Amino acid sequence: MRRHPGSLCDAGTMKIGIIGGTGPAGRGLAIRSAAAGHSVVIGSRDAGRSHETAEGLRAANPGLTLDVTGSTNFDAASCELVVVATPWDGAVETVKSLAEPLAGRVVVSMVNALMKEGREMLPLYPPRGSMAAQITSALPNSKVAASFHHLPARQMESLSSGLDADVLVCGDSKEAREMTVTLIESIDGLRGLDAGSLAQASPIEAFTAVCITLNILHKAHSTLKLSGL
Repeated sequence: MRRHPGSLCDAGTMKIGIIGGTGPAGRGLAIRSAAAGHSVVIGSRDAGRSHETAEGLRAANPGLTLDVTGSTNFDAASCELVVVATPWDGAVETVKSLAEPLAGRVVVSMVNALMKEGREMLPLYPPRGSMAAQITSALPNSKVAASFHHLPARQMESLSSGLDADVLVCGDSKEAREMTVTLIESIDGLRGLDAGSLAQASPIEAFTAVCITLNILHKAHSTLKLSGL
């Protein structure tokens, strides 16, 4: 498997829970993480749906031994590192209901608040400036980072897509940023970049609208690459 120089993929495996992991973004992260050797729990309000999603990912990749299972959001929230992949308008209420199992854990928000207008995606700005800030406020006892915003879901879900992308990570918890970068660096085709404090989440999330609009207009699946780093 092709990895970026300096990958931390040999640093050990993690148990990763993905809250709301049955959608395209959650499925893409689940299959990539499992292919990197991590244990993945796909969470959903509907455990049956998450089981079907996990079975579908395994069936689509019969040549790989993948530790990916489906369960409830509560079980996903009890993992070592937890990713929030729900639709933006339900994310805060979902994590509030899971505040107890999420206490003390690293929580990664990949949530973007966006709306479509014609052939463009437009960013929405929550009261605290970003969805990551909204989730951080809702989880005062968790260590929150924001990441995985600019990755095309279809490219993520297909392990043969030739994905090659930089992934930005921000947040006020150094531990959360470092753990998220470690996960990213273990995934084939991805390079994790520490982008600083939670204040960076607003422009990072908003730029997702630009990335999606470019892909719509040019019928592409482009990724973010930063030169000089």
